[in-house]
Amino acid sequence: MTQNRVQIVILCEDLQQQVFAYHFLKKRGFNINPKNLTIRTSPKGKGAGEQFVRKRYAAEVKEYRRKNYRSGMLVVLIDADNETVKATLKELDDALIENSQELRKPDEKIAIFVPKRNIETWIHYLQTGEVVEEEGEKSKYPKFPKNEAICKPGVEQLANQCSQGSLDENAPPSLQAACEELQRLLPLLNNL
Repeated sequence: MTQNRVQIVILCEDLQQQVFAYHFLKKRGFNINPKNLTIRTSPKGKGAGEQFVRKRYAAEVKEYRRKNYRSGMLVVLIDADNETVKATLKELDDALIENSQELRKPDEKIAIFVPKRNIETWIHYLQTGEVVEEEGEKSKYPKFPKNEAICKPGVEQLANQCSQGSLDENAPPSLQAACEELQRLLPLLNNL
């Protein structure tokens, strides 16, 4: 299998999550080009991004299982917002059940990344080493409209730390879970 044959689908809420996922996968060694990449982002002004991802998830899993089971991956980013990461993952499981599909299997290359609050929480942590994930004024971090690539240095640092198993123990639990989710995708690198 050549690296260009690894099909990558990114399902996410917005441009910031898209940029974050793209740089993370690229830094981890995935060869990303327009021929092997599909990005599904919530259309601007058409409702909540979280709702778009949740509603689209079952269809993307079905398509992954039909076409890309051995040579592809599905990368999902969805903010937990005011929910827990566990509750958000359960909502995605429920979407599969409602669509008469099996739950995600351990060997499937379907990785779900769930920032507590939102992706800006992770970016703030990667930039400063400090973060508050719980709801409140202290956990509202700025967005970066028209400057989404500002996350790139932090994302590269995160990719290195995840690959070396050296993520700081003070990292937010949702980010620690993201490093664990990455393990679902790494076998594709071994086949390249």
